[in-house]
Amino acid sequence: MDNASSTKRRPLSLAARAALATGFALAAFLGLTGLAQNKANYASELSAMHDRLHNYAIAYITGTDTTRAGKVTTPDSQPNPDFSRPGSGLYAIIVGNDGFRWESSSALGRDFDFVRMLSPGETAFEPVETRSGKLYVFSYGVSLDTTDKRSVPLTFAVAQTEDQFERQVATYRRTQFLWLAMLGMMLMLLQLFLLRWSLLPLRRVSSDLAHIERGTRDHLDGPYPVELTVLTRRLNAFIDSEREQRSRYRDTLADLAHSLKTPLAVVRSQLETDGDARSLRGDILDQVRKMDEIVAYQLSRAATSGRRTIAAEEPIAGHAEDLVQSLEKVYAAKNVLCEFEIDDGAAFPGEQGDLLELMGNLVENAFKWASHRVLLTARSSGKGKGRSGLELIVEDDGPGIADDKIEKILQRGVRGDERVQGHGIGLSIVQDIVKAYQGELHVDRSEELGGARFSVRLPPG
Repeated sequence: MDNASSTKRRPLSLAARAALATGFALAAFLGLTGLAQNKANYASELSAMHDRLHNYAIAYITGTDTTRAGKVTTPDSQPNPDFSRPGSGLYAIIVGNDGFRWESSSALGRDFDFVRMLSPGETAFEPVETRSGKLYVFSYGVSLDTTDKRSVPLTFAVAQTEDQFERQVATYRRTQFLWLAMLGMMLMLLQLFLLRWSLLPLRRVSSDLAHIERGTRDHLDGPYPVELTVLTRRLNAFIDSEREQRSRYRDTLADLAHSLKTPLAVVRSQLETDGDARSLRGDILDQVRKMDEIVAYQLSRAATSGRRTIAAEEPIAGHAEDLVQSLEKVYAAKNVLCEFEIDDGAAFPGEQGDLLELMGNLVENAFKWASHRVLLTARSSGKGKGRSGLELIVEDDGPGIADDKIEKILQRGVRGDERVQGHGIGLSIVQDIVKAYQGELHVDRSEELGGARFSVRLPPG
């Protein structure tokens, strides 16, 4: 019984915790569900309006007749009282040959010149923009026979304003949003609770690491879930390796000091004797050579246990040409000319992926706003211990950016013009990369081209 009580129960695995948490993560799909439902409701309302207007048109066709002389007699009754109320938003129009035209009382003062004659049996349902707003119009072409077998072609059109349709759609959206928001809030609270519960083992690892830093523990002892066992084993191996490395450095320094004692003692001894100057010089040079070999050997031992940092540099010219060729295809309709002023040897002091993100977003932004010209300038800006600095400037001949809008457009999700397609995150990415490289981003107006100028300065490394 003592053994059973001393044996700690292993916590639930992270896979089991994640399975429980992801069951409630369906809240992430509520947005897509709402979008799908909204589109389905929109299509349903549009179909219902089509059927309603079609039935009105049939009612008017049924109530219309022709005399022996070919004169059209319009219906006396209306299928809906709104056809008799001016400005109701529901209108009926009948057009025929020889300038015949009839309009319902609701169409008083409205312009329906867009109604066109259709062939008998032809129908049309389409939105039409008018001076009074958008209308949804259903048109039906028919041919009525007179008593003497003559045909009178007519087109019946029934129109409804967009306002009525949008009110129905908006009501559904409000109700849908309210319910989805309430459900989303409940799921989010549950997900936060479950996430906190699921991360308890990680917090335990963090607490144990803090004990190791304070020196109260030597290793991560656990117990931990199976998914963390490999991690904690590697951390323990890293802790042992770090201790071994410190011990190795101490041993190396001790070995170096011990190894240098003998050559130094020999040199001192030779200097204290009154021997021949040429012989003395040769002996000292021989001991200096030995000390140099000892230092090189001991340093190589220490270096093999460390980690080397490689400072990469990416040339600008080749990536710039590839980038511009791609953008010229995307913006071929604008016929933008991109000019280069790239110094020989100009290079980006970092990873290739960061260069492509930085230069790609700036040049694409210039292509988007330019009228005809874009100028890309790149030059080195000094040499540091490892890498050169860089000055990258992108200019265009577009409308430019007002001083009071510069700070706003650098924010994530904000576009300079909402009418221009995009997501508004490109310049924010540029700013993040520049900050990561401890550089500066300056936005002003181009003196040469007259549009916007983005200047990036990265310090040498």
